[in-house]
Amino acid sequence: MSININQNPEQIARDRIDKMLVHSGWLVQSKNEIDLFAGKGVAVREYQTDVGPADYVLFVDKKPVGIIEAKREDEGHRFTVVEEQSSKYANAKLKYLNNDPLPFVYESTGTITRFTDYRDPKPRGRAVFWFHKPETIAEWLKKEKSLRARLRSMPALDETGLRPAQIVAINNLEHSFKKNRPKALIQMATGAGKTFTAATFVYRLLKHADAKRILFLVDTKNLGEQAEQEFMTFQPNDDNRKFTELYNVQRLTSSYIATDSQVSISTIQRLYSILKGEELEESAEQDNPNESSWLKSKMSEKKAIPVEYTPRVPIEQFDFIVIDEAHRSIYNLWKQVLDYFDAFLIGLTATPDKRTFGFFNENVVSQYTYEESVTDGVNVPYDVYTIETEISQKGETVKAGWFVDRRDKLTRKKRWQQEDEDTEYKRNDLDKKVVNPSQIRNIIREYKRALKTTIFPNRSDENGDYEVPKTLVFAKTDSHADDIIKIIREEFDEGNDFCKKVTYKIEEDPKSVLNRFRNSYHPRIAVTVDMIATGTDVKPLEVLLFMRDVKSVNYFEQMKGRGTRTINKDSLQLVSRTANSKTHFVIVDAVGATKSKKTDSRPLERQPSVAMKDLLGAITMGVAEEDLFLSLANRLIRLEKQITDKEKDKILELSKGKNLKQITKELITAFDQDAINEKAQTKIDKIPIEDRTPTRVEETKKKAQEELINEASKTFNGEFNDYLENVRKIHEQIIDHVNIDTVTKSEWDTNSVDKAKAVIKDFNAYLEANKDEIKALSIFYNQPYNRREITFKMIKEVMEKMKLEKPLLAPDYVWDAYSQIEEVKSKQPKDELTALVSLIRRACGIDSKLVAFDKTIDENFKNWIFKQNAGKHNRFNKEQMQWLRMIKDHIVSSYHIEIDDLDYTPFDNQGGRGKMYQLFGNDMEIVIDELNKVLVA
Repeated sequence: MSININQNPEQIARDRIDKMLVHSGWLVQSKNEIDLFAGKGVAVREYQTDVGPADYVLFVDKKPVGIIEAKREDEGHRFTVVEEQSSKYANAKLKYLNNDPLPFVYESTGTITRFTDYRDPKPRGRAVFWFHKPETIAEWLKKEKSLRARLRSMPALDETGLRPAQIVAINNLEHSFKKNRPKALIQMATGAGKTFTAATFVYRLLKHADAKRILFLVDTKNLGEQAEQEFMTFQPNDDNRKFTELYNVQRLTSSYIATDSQVSISTIQRLYSILKGEELEESAEQDNPNESSWLKSKMSEKKAIPVEYTPRVPIEQFDFIVIDEAHRSIYNLWKQVLDYFDAFLIGLTATPDKRTFGFFNENVVSQYTYEESVTDGVNVPYDVYTIETEISQKGETVKAGWFVDRRDKLTRKKRWQQEDEDTEYKRNDLDKKVVNPSQIRNIIREYKRALKTTIFPNRSDENGDYEVPKTLVFAKTDSHADDIIKIIREEFDEGNDFCKKVTYKIEEDPKSVLNRFRNSYHPRIAVTVDMIATGTDVKPLEVLLFMRDVKSVNYFEQMKGRGTRTINKDSLQLVSRTANSKTHFVIVDAVGATKSKKTDSRPLERQPSVAMKDLLGAITMGVAEEDLFLSLANRLIRLEKQITDKEKDKILELSKGKNLKQITKELITAFDQDAINEKAQTKIDKIPIEDRTPTRVEETKKKAQEELINEASKTFNGEFNDYLENVRKIHEQIIDHVNIDTVTKSEWDTNSVDKAKAVIKDFNAYLEANKDEIKALSIFYNQPYNRREITFKMIKEVMEKMKLEKPLLAPDYVWDAYSQIEEVKSKQPKDELTALVSLIRRACGIDSKLVAFDKTIDENFKNWIFKQNAGKHNRFNKEQMQWLRMIKDHIVSSYHIEIDDLDYTPFDNQGGRGKMYQLFGNDMEIVIDELNKVLVA
C-alpha cells in the first residue's frame, strides 16, 4: 500500500495498521459499512463506545473480542501510558451491545505494536511483530484459560530418571513461565543432557499446558538431526509410548511446515529463508551461521532486508521456541527470526557470553557447570599433556639460495623456486605462511610415543599390538588437515581407513565418516577444522589433539566438550577393544591452546568463505552491511601483518594517505554504536531543544552512521581493490623441507599434576572418612592381620559406595593420577576391583609404591612356594601344584577362598573338595588358611 506523504501522522499510522490487519486475515470496515457476516474476523474503525469512539474494535465470528488503540509513530515510546487509555476502551460498553470487557488489546503505530491478553494472570503487555490472525483468537477463546494461565497450573515434575541438574533446570524454567518471563536461559555443561532436558519440558508443555506448537531451533543440519533422534527415542515417565507416537515431530527440510506437527525442528537459516520467501541453498545448514558461505548471497543486497510478515507462517505459529547452542545464533541477521514470533524463548547453551546473558534479560534459570557435572559423574574430567618442539616455539628461517617448494594455499599447486632472500617465520606463521613438515612429523611422532608410554599405556591387545584411542585432531585449515593426515598415516604405519578428514569439503559423505568414527573400529583418528568442533557427540573420544590455537573462550570450551561425554564400558569396547572404561579424556596440546589468552568478544570474521575480491567489490558498489564491513576489516588486519614496507607505501599512495590500520578502523567504526552515538551527539546538540523529538534524534543517528559508512567506503575503488587482491595472492605457503625440528618438551601439564595430587588426596580422604563404616576398609586400616578375611563381596561394597558418592574417584582415574606423580612400574589390572584393592593398599601404607594386586599375589605365591621347597626337594607334586595355582587364581579374583568354594567352578570340574583332600590329606585346611594369609600380605 502506498502512503501519501501529505497525510497527517495519524492517518499514516492508520493506513499501516489497515495493511497489517488485512495481511493477517482481518476485514477492515468503517463504522458506517459494518457487515459482521463478511468474514471470520472483522476490524471496525471508530466504533462508538460509552467512553468515546475506539480506533478499532475487533470482531471474531460476529462477537467483539478486542480493540486496537492507534497512535502516531512518534508516540511509540509512550505505549506504557497509552495502555491505560486502551484498557478503558476494552472495559467500555459497545454501542448496541451489552458486552463483557474485551480481552485482547493492542496499541500500535503500524511500526511498533504491543499486545495484552487480559485473560492472563497479572496481564502484562508485550511487543509483537504483527497482529494475530482471527482464527487464532477464535482458538484461544475456545479454551477455558489463556496459555499463561495454564502454565500456572502445571502438575509437579516426575523426577524419575532425571539427573539433579535436569530437575533444577525444568522446575526453574516452569517457575519462570509462571512469572510470565518471556525469555529464559538454561546453562548446562556439554554432555549433561541438554536435549533430553528439552524433550522433557517440551513434553510437559504439550501435555499439561496444551501448547499448540513448539519450535526447536538449531544452527546446523547436524544438530537438527541429533535433536530429531533425541525426540524419537524419548519416552516420558507417565506413558509407555515414545514421544513420536504421542506427538508429531517434523524436521524442516523445505519451506513446508506441517499443520499437524506439534514439534518443528529447524535451522535458523531455513526459518529465515521461509520468512523471506527464498529458497535455501543446501550448504546453508552445514556450518553455523557465523561461518556459513550462504551469507555470500546477502552481499548482493544493499542492506540486510528485514523479515516481513508471512501469512502462512503467522507470528503465533509457535508458542515456545527452544534455541539450541543459544550463545552463537541469536544475533544480527538471525535475531529477526526470534523477534518475529510471539513466543516464549528458551535458550540452551554450555558456554554463554555477555551477549547471551543480555539477550535473555539475565534470566538464567539454571547454571550447571562442567566442574559440577564432573563431580556428579555426569561428565568425565580431562588432563592436559603438553608437546613442544623447537620450531613450534621459536620458528625458523628459510635461507636465501635454498631451493624450496611454494604451494598455492587454495589449489595446493606447487612450484619450485630458489629463494633470493631470507624468510624468517615465527610460530604464528606456521601452516599459514610456511609449512614445515618436520614440525608436524615431530609432534605426531611424539604423540605416538607418549600414547604408548604415558598417556594411555595399557592399550595393547593379546598380540602386543597397540590400539590407538579414538583421537580427534583440530587443524588450522583444510590444507593443514591434509598435511596432518598424510603424516599420521606414515608415522603410525597405517592405511587410509586409520585416519580420516571430517569436513564438509571431503569427497566422501561426511556424515558417513563421522558415524564410522563414532560407532566403528576405524577410523582411529579423525582430523577436522570446524565440522565437529562443536555440538557433535562422539562418546568414545579419549584424546583431543590441538594443532591449532583458539582465541575465543566459548569456542575453546565447545571444542573441549567433544571429549567430556561418558560412555558405558560395553559400548566403549565395541570400538576400542582394549579400553577398560572411560574415566577421563586427555587434551594433547601441541600449540599452547590451553595456555593462550582467551577472549569472549565476538570474532570479526563473519563471511569467511566469501572471496576477498567480492568483499571489496560489494563495498565499492555501496553495499552497507555490518557483516560485510567487519569481515573485510578482519581480512585487512591479517593482510597488514603480512605485507612488506614497500607494499605499505603503495597502499598509502592508492588510498590517498590512509594505511591499512586506519582503513580497518573506519570499517569497524561504521557499525560501532558508541562511535555512531558520539558523532550524532555533536549534531543533536545543535538542534533546538523543542525540536529534539525521538524521531528527529533517530534520524540524526541514522545520518551520522551513513556519514561513517561513506567515509569508510570511499577509500575503495577499482585500482585500489586490484592492488589489495594481488598483494594477497602473492603470499603463497613456503614448504620448508630443510629445517628439521626436535621435540623440546613432552610431559603432563603442571595443572594436570596438581589435579592428580588433588585426586589422590581426595581418594585418601574418602577412605579415611569411611574406614570405620565399611568393613573392608576397617580391616585394611585397623586390623591388617585380618586381611585374609576380606571377600569379593566386601570389595564390591566399597566400589558401589564410591560410585554412588564419589563417581570421580573411579579406580582407572585414581591409578592414572598416581602414574603422574610417582613411578608406577606395574600395569593397571584389567579388573577394576583388583585395581581398587591395589589403590587401597597403597593409600593405607601396606605398599610403599602402587603395585597391581594380582602381581603382588603372584609374587607372594612364588615366594611361598620357594620357602615350601627350601630344604625339601619339590615338596608338591605336579597335580598338587596345579591345585595350588587354581587357589592362587581364585584369590586374585575373589581375594579370599573358603572350603565351600571347592564345590564350584573351576574346582568342581577337577573333583572338588574330595579331590583336594585326596591330594593334601589333613594338610588341606592348613594350606588354604596359609594361602589366604600369605598371598594378601
